[in-house]
Amino acid sequence: MIEVYINGNKTDAQLESEQTIGDVLRSFEITCEENDAAVLEICVDGKQISAQEFDEEAGKPLGENTKFEFSVITKQAIKESFESLSECFDQLSAKMENVPVDFQNGKGSNVTASIKELADSIDDLCHIAALATLFPETFTNTTIEGKNFNDFFQEFSPILLDYEQALQSNDTVLIGDLSEYEICPRLQAISQALKNM
Repeated sequence: MIEVYINGNKTDAQLESEQTIGDVLRSFEITCEENDAAVLEICVDGKQISAQEFDEEAGKPLGENTKFEFSVITKQAIKESFESLSECFDQLSAKMENVPVDFQNGKGSNVTASIKELADSIDDLCHIAALATLFPETFTNTTIEGKNFNDFFQEFSPILLDYEQALQSNDTVLIGDLSEYEICPRLQAISQALKNM
Protein backbone atom coordinates (compact mmCIF):
# COMPACT_ATOMS: atom_id res chain seq x y z
CA MET A 1 0.00 0.00 0.00
CA ILE A 2 1.53 3.30 -0.99
CA GLU A 3 0.64 6.65 0.54
CA VAL A 4 0.79 9.83 -1.50
CA TYR A 5 0.74 13.29 0.03
CA ILE A 6 0.56 16.46 -2.04
CA ASN A 7 1.44 19.70 -0.25
CA GLY A 8 0.80 17.94 3.06
CA ASN A 9 -2.61 16.53 2.09
CA LYS A 10 -3.16 12.78 1.80
CA THR A 11 -4.57 11.68 -1.57
CA ASP A 12 -6.33 8.48 -2.55
CA ALA A 13 -3.80 7.57 -5.28
CA GLN A 14 -3.98 3.94 -6.43
CA LEU A 15 -1.24 1.81 -7.93
CA GLU A 16 -1.83 0.66 -11.48
CA SER A 17 1.20 -1.24 -12.75
CA GLU A 18 3.94 0.67 -10.90
CA GLN A 19 6.67 -1.60 -9.53
CA THR A 20 9.44 0.85 -8.62
CA ILE A 21 9.75 4.27 -7.01
CA GLY A 22 10.65 5.59 -10.46
CA ASP A 23 7.41 4.25 -11.94
CA VAL A 24 5.39 6.18 -9.35
CA LEU A 25 7.46 9.33 -9.88
CA ARG A 26 7.00 9.14 -13.67
CA SER A 27 3.23 8.62 -13.30
CA PHE A 28 3.07 11.58 -10.97
CA GLU A 29 5.09 13.73 -13.38
CA ILE A 30 2.60 12.97 -16.17
CA THR A 31 -0.31 13.84 -13.86
CA CYS A 32 1.39 17.15 -13.00
CA GLU A 33 1.91 18.04 -16.67
CA GLU A 34 -1.77 17.31 -17.39
CA ASN A 35 -2.75 19.65 -14.55
CA ASP A 36 -0.34 22.53 -15.28
CA ALA A 37 1.64 21.76 -12.14
CA ALA A 38 5.34 21.36 -11.36
CA VAL A 39 7.05 19.38 -8.61
CA LEU A 40 9.23 21.41 -6.26
CA GLU A 41 10.29 18.70 -3.85
CA ILE A 42 10.00 14.92 -3.49
CA CYS A 43 10.30 12.92 -0.28
CA VAL A 44 10.14 9.13 -0.22
CA ASP A 45 9.68 7.55 3.21
CA GLY A 46 10.67 10.81 4.86
CA LYS A 47 13.86 11.25 2.81
CA GLN A 48 14.14 14.21 0.46
CA ILE A 49 15.26 13.09 -3.01
CA SER A 50 17.73 15.47 -4.63
CA ALA A 51 18.29 15.60 -8.39
CA GLN A 52 21.62 13.78 -7.88
CA GLU A 53 19.95 10.89 -6.04
CA PHE A 54 16.96 10.65 -8.35
CA ASP A 55 18.21 7.88 -10.66
CA GLU A 56 19.51 5.77 -7.79
CA GLU A 57 16.23 6.08 -5.83
CA ALA A 58 14.05 5.61 -8.93
CA GLY A 59 15.40 2.08 -9.47
CA LYS A 60 14.37 0.89 -6.01
CA PRO A 61 11.32 -1.40 -5.75
CA LEU A 62 8.24 -0.17 -3.92
CA GLY A 63 8.07 -1.26 -0.30
CA GLU A 64 4.92 -2.49 1.41
CA ASN A 65 4.12 0.96 2.75
CA THR A 66 6.11 3.41 0.65
CA LYS A 67 5.18 6.98 1.49
CA PHE A 68 5.54 9.69 -1.18
CA GLU A 69 5.37 13.38 -0.30
CA PHE A 70 5.30 15.90 -3.11
CA SER A 71 5.56 19.64 -2.86
CA VAL A 72 3.80 21.02 -5.93
CA ILE A 73 3.04 24.41 -7.46
CA THR A 74 0.44 25.04 -10.16
CA LYS A 75 0.50 27.57 -12.95
CA GLN A 76 -2.80 28.94 -11.60
CA ALA A 77 -1.32 29.45 -8.12
CA ILE A 78 1.54 31.46 -9.65
CA LYS A 79 -0.92 33.61 -11.63
CA GLU A 80 -2.93 34.24 -8.45
CA SER A 81 0.25 35.13 -6.54
CA PHE A 82 1.21 37.62 -9.26
CA GLU A 83 -2.27 39.14 -9.11
CA SER A 84 -2.18 39.61 -5.34
CA LEU A 85 1.39 40.98 -5.54
CA SER A 86 0.18 43.43 -8.20
CA GLU A 87 -2.37 44.82 -5.72
CA CYS A 88 0.23 44.79 -2.97
CA PHE A 89 2.75 46.82 -5.02
CA ASP A 90 -0.03 49.21 -6.06
CA GLN A 91 -0.87 49.91 -2.39
CA LEU A 92 2.82 50.08 -1.48
CA SER A 93 3.50 52.71 -4.14
CA ALA A 94 0.89 54.97 -2.49
CA LYS A 95 2.50 54.38 0.92
CA MET A 96 5.96 55.21 -0.44
CA GLU A 97 4.62 58.37 -2.05
CA ASN A 98 3.36 59.42 1.41
CA VAL A 99 6.69 58.86 3.19
CA PRO A 100 7.74 62.56 3.15
CA VAL A 101 4.32 63.60 4.52
CA ASP A 102 4.46 60.83 7.15
CA PHE A 103 7.84 62.13 8.33
CA GLN A 104 6.55 65.72 8.48
CA ASN A 105 3.58 64.56 10.55
CA GLY A 106 5.73 62.57 12.96
CA LYS A 107 4.46 59.22 11.67
CA GLY A 108 7.85 57.50 11.58
CA SER A 109 6.26 54.18 12.58
CA ASN A 110 4.17 54.24 9.35
CA VAL A 111 7.38 54.70 7.36
CA THR A 112 9.07 51.81 9.18
CA ALA A 113 6.07 49.54 8.49
CA SER A 114 6.04 50.52 4.80
CA ILE A 115 9.76 49.83 4.45
CA LYS A 116 9.40 46.38 6.01
CA GLU A 117 6.45 45.65 3.71
CA LEU A 118 8.55 46.80 0.72
CA ALA A 119 11.39 44.41 1.61
CA ASP A 120 8.98 41.49 2.19
CA SER A 121 7.09 42.15 -1.06
CA ILE A 122 10.27 42.27 -3.16
CA ASP A 123 11.33 38.98 -1.51
CA ASP A 124 7.94 37.44 -2.35
CA LEU A 125 8.16 38.69 -5.93
CA CYS A 126 11.62 37.18 -6.43
CA HIS A 127 10.41 33.85 -4.99
CA ILE A 128 7.31 33.71 -7.23
CA ALA A 129 9.30 34.86 -10.28
CA ALA A 130 11.73 31.97 -9.67
CA LEU A 131 8.80 29.52 -9.48
CA ALA A 132 7.35 31.01 -12.68
CA THR A 133 10.45 29.81 -14.56
CA LEU A 134 9.05 26.28 -14.12
CA PHE A 135 6.40 27.28 -16.69
CA PRO A 136 8.52 28.99 -19.37
CA GLU A 137 5.84 28.72 -22.06
CA THR A 138 3.47 30.83 -19.93
CA PHE A 139 5.71 33.29 -18.13
CA THR A 140 8.50 34.06 -20.63
CA ASN A 141 7.64 37.48 -21.95
CA THR A 142 7.43 39.15 -18.61
CA THR A 143 8.88 42.63 -18.74
CA ILE A 144 8.72 45.68 -16.51
CA GLU A 145 8.91 48.95 -18.43
CA GLY A 146 10.19 46.99 -21.43
CA LYS A 147 13.04 45.39 -19.47
CA ASN A 148 13.28 41.80 -18.30
CA PHE A 149 13.12 41.17 -14.54
CA ASN A 150 16.91 40.96 -14.13
CA ASP A 151 17.65 44.20 -15.97
CA PHE A 152 14.87 46.03 -14.13
CA PHE A 153 16.15 44.91 -10.74
CA GLN A 154 19.77 45.61 -11.68
CA GLU A 155 18.76 49.23 -12.21
CA PHE A 156 16.57 49.21 -9.10
CA SER A 157 19.19 47.68 -6.77
CA PRO A 158 21.49 50.74 -6.49
CA ILE A 159 18.45 52.86 -5.54
CA LEU A 160 17.52 50.36 -2.83
CA LEU A 161 21.14 50.42 -1.64
CA ASP A 162 21.09 54.25 -1.41
CA TYR A 163 17.79 53.88 0.42
CA GLU A 164 19.30 51.46 2.92
CA GLN A 165 22.20 53.85 3.58
CA ALA A 166 19.78 56.78 4.02
CA LEU A 167 17.87 54.68 6.56
CA GLN A 168 21.05 53.82 8.46
CA SER A 169 22.09 57.46 8.65
CA ASN A 170 18.49 58.50 9.41
CA ASP A 171 18.52 61.01 6.52
CA THR A 172 14.76 61.63 6.43
CA VAL A 173 14.98 64.08 3.50
CA LEU A 174 16.78 61.56 1.27
CA ILE A 175 14.50 58.73 2.46
CA GLY A 176 11.49 60.88 1.51
CA ASP A 177 12.91 61.85 -1.89
CA LEU A 178 13.90 58.30 -2.82
CA SER A 179 10.53 56.96 -1.62
CA GLU A 180 8.49 59.45 -3.60
CA TYR A 181 10.53 59.95 -6.79
CA GLU A 182 12.48 56.72 -7.29
CA ILE A 183 10.75 53.85 -5.50
CA CYS A 184 7.08 54.81 -5.92
CA PRO A 185 7.13 54.94 -9.78
CA ARG A 186 9.02 51.63 -9.95
CA LEU A 187 6.49 49.95 -7.66
CA GLN A 188 3.71 51.21 -9.95
CA ALA A 189 5.59 49.73 -12.92
CA ILE A 190 5.95 46.37 -11.14
CA SER A 191 2.25 46.41 -10.23
CA GLN A 192 1.28 47.12 -13.86
CA ALA A 193 3.57 44.42 -15.24
CA LEU A 194 2.16 41.82 -12.81
CA LYS A 195 -1.39 42.83 -13.72
CA ASN A 196 -0.63 42.15 -17.39
CA MET A 197 0.76 38.67 -16.81
